[in-house]
Amino acid sequence: SNKCETFPLATRLNIVCVGLSPDGSLAILIDEEGAALLVSLIGKCVIHRFYFHKPVHSVSFSPDGKKFVITKDNVALMYHAPGKKREFNAFVLDKTYYGPYDETTCIDWTDDSKCFAVGSKDMSTWVFGAERWANLIYYSLGGHKDIIVACFFEENSLDLYTVSQDAALCVWQCDTELSGLKPMPPKDTAREDDAAKDDEEFLEEPKAEEIHGKANPNKQETRNKVKYSRVAKYFFNKEGDFNNLTSAAFHKKTHLLVTGFASGIFHLHELPDFNLIHSLSISDQKIASISINCTGDWIAFGCSGLGQLLVWEWQSESYVLKQQGHFNSMVSLAYSPDGQYIVTGGEDGKVKVWNTSSSFCFVTFTEHTSGVTAVTFTTNGHVILSASLDGTVRAFDLHRYRNFRTFTSPRPSQFSCLAVDSSGEIVSAGSQDSFEIFIWSMQSGRLLDVLSGHEGPISCLSFNPMKCVLASASWDKTVKLWDMLDSWQTKETLILNSDVLVVAFRPDGKELAVAALNGQITFWDHENAVQTGSIEGRHDLQMGRKELDKITAKQAAKGKSFTTLCYSADGQSILAGGLSKFVCIYNIKEQILMKKFEISCNFSLDAMEEYLDRRKMTEFGSMALIDEGGGGDEGVAIPLPGVKRGDMSYRHFKPEIRVTCLQFSPTGRSWAATTTEGLLIYSLDSGLIFDPFDLDIDVTPSNIRKTLHEKKYTTAIIMAFKLNEKKLIQEAIETVPSDEIDVVCSSLPDLYVEKVLEFLASALEISCHLEFYLIWAHRLLMLHGQKLKTRSVKLLPVIQFLQKSIQRHFEDISKLCEWNIYNIKYALAISQQRGMKRLAEAASADEDDLDSDNDYLM
Repeated sequence: SNKCETFPLATRLNIVCVGLSPDGSLAILIDEEGAALLVSLIGKCVIHRFYFHKPVHSVSFSPDGKKFVITKDNVALMYHAPGKKREFNAFVLDKTYYGPYDETTCIDWTDDSKCFAVGSKDMSTWVFGAERWANLIYYSLGGHKDIIVACFFEENSLDLYTVSQDAALCVWQCDTELSGLKPMPPKDTAREDDAAKDDEEFLEEPKAEEIHGKANPNKQETRNKVKYSRVAKYFFNKEGDFNNLTSAAFHKKTHLLVTGFASGIFHLHELPDFNLIHSLSISDQKIASISINCTGDWIAFGCSGLGQLLVWEWQSESYVLKQQGHFNSMVSLAYSPDGQYIVTGGEDGKVKVWNTSSSFCFVTFTEHTSGVTAVTFTTNGHVILSASLDGTVRAFDLHRYRNFRTFTSPRPSQFSCLAVDSSGEIVSAGSQDSFEIFIWSMQSGRLLDVLSGHEGPISCLSFNPMKCVLASASWDKTVKLWDMLDSWQTKETLILNSDVLVVAFRPDGKELAVAALNGQITFWDHENAVQTGSIEGRHDLQMGRKELDKITAKQAAKGKSFTTLCYSADGQSILAGGLSKFVCIYNIKEQILMKKFEISCNFSLDAMEEYLDRRKMTEFGSMALIDEGGGGDEGVAIPLPGVKRGDMSYRHFKPEIRVTCLQFSPTGRSWAATTTEGLLIYSLDSGLIFDPFDLDIDVTPSNIRKTLHEKKYTTAIIMAFKLNEKKLIQEAIETVPSDEIDVVCSSLPDLYVEKVLEFLASALEISCHLEFYLIWAHRLLMLHGQKLKTRSVKLLPVIQFLQKSIQRHFEDISKLCEWNIYNIKYALAISQQRGMKRLAEAASADEDDLDSDNDYLM
């Protein structure tokens, strides 16, 4: 359905493994330290929290959904799965399985949930009974020379496949069927029950059963037990090139084995004969995770190094889905004029365009050869501009997805900022090494002018949306205003007390906001060069302390200034962010902090904690200084003979949390931020809040329905808006007959016209009554257009929101119509072909009849 959704929950550290219940209603998320969240996928909420105290390598639900197993250290723990009823404790330990000598890595269950297999780093695989079977309690399998990556049971069988990191596959055959597992005979339990009761008086909960496996049991212990034999051993790398196998998945119904390697190659094999179906390279980084859908048609791959997600249809050899974020951090973003798309630029030199309704990236431009520093849309929304440190500004066409203009300076310069005027004709970029501003023509691509006057690197450029005035901010503690109509003369120079980092115009162009290195946001009336207000934001950012910082976060000067600013669509508030996990939103008129958004609670990132943990400090310094290197676990190909630890030049580092760019949507419904976590979008969710407007004692749901029944539609709509309940407003508007819409629209007071338009925009996004709502929008705009024009600046976000909704439906329906036209033409062509064929057959039959008649007459 081409949709992507983010859950409103988060773990404290990076998520390492996910277990999904067979019915798809529950998930267990486990982070790096072993803290688990039990999540309802239906209600999208956290049901239970649990701490496993150690890192967990894998988690798997049984096919019947009654148990789940987690692997940590060298043990496997089996828990009762949370049921559908309310429970005091959702995680009840059932059994603990011991056996492997090293860390356990992977789990697989038999189809009837009677047994499960666990792979280990000690190169052994263990088969355990989920219940105590008389002929199978545990069984140890060897045969490999490296870490076990995955193990899989055959369908409805105890036969097993094991895959190891050195790209070897072992096929194990069991001499017993699943139906041949015998239950353990009942013991004399009276004495044991008495002992257990004595224990339970002191224990809070009954102790879980422990099963200790032996790698080499004696003959007496193996008598009348299940036996395994190795039938075959296969190797993936026949060419002899060493390539670590990093992940694998097996589809039991189709006997399809998918294996991923450290070089980004994946193989598809048919088991048990080990026939290669095909082999392809999808990345140059290791494939970290593989999953196959229930029918076995689609295979999903995850590459953690590049942040790639890929869904591959193997039969037709085509992509179903291909998504990838920026390899390095995102630096800048911009909304399209209708708020439907977002463009982002990253340090990896890529420019990506995202759809805000589906959350997918649909085009990536890779022409830049160095980091992208700024991106923007032109006012018509068809052209994207990007500035880069490679000394070019590039223009991309969103119709043909190509780079149609490249702007360069006479001497190579690194561009740090970018601005385009409201007509989309003039492009300007600021240089960070020559302190100049370059002006180009979009039409001809020629350099029009070079503006010099600043004595420091240009940090930000911004065009006035209403006039031909360019504001440039620099580290020389000035903001200069350049008049485009007066041959780029310096109109004003605003002098500040500190280096200027960012400058932004209000949407109506009457006010200028400037953020400086001292943490102040100042507001200017740029016409008269007068400062109208200032906000002291020095203490609002609250930057965290990095692991290797010598001084406290409070003393660090770096976290005291805002590096990005953005006005809200109505111009009444301003968003500000910087080197911190907080985004502040201020009311400009009152000059107060309205709210602080915490963009992340992920402690796997650096500079998240306000104070350092003293337990991580030693007499020699922070424990963070100890770098454990890449090691063999990373799946890195061994570069030198005799080296066992993998690539020793590999370094583990923690990315620092920061907000690099903020933008408010033109619709006024959402704002976006590029952060270390990625591209985050925050939107208004007013569905759960009771927010009445101009409420009277008579305005009740029953009175509204009564008024509708009396066919007083305008009054009912006004009453519904006073109560401000979305369902009631929808009921009131949808009750109006289509031939009465004109009368109701003309009798609506001006105040409610705006509210009805806003409701129509939000309703059009989800409603199937397309023509009905379009009639409403058309009549309102035709009847009240002139009055709405006078309040156009205030109403612009609502109109753009409406335009975005209509545009999305237009695109969807036009695609559907084109597809239907094509199908109809195809059907007509086939019917014509068949008609012609029939005529030809009839004609040849007539000729045959004539010939036979002639023969008869002869």
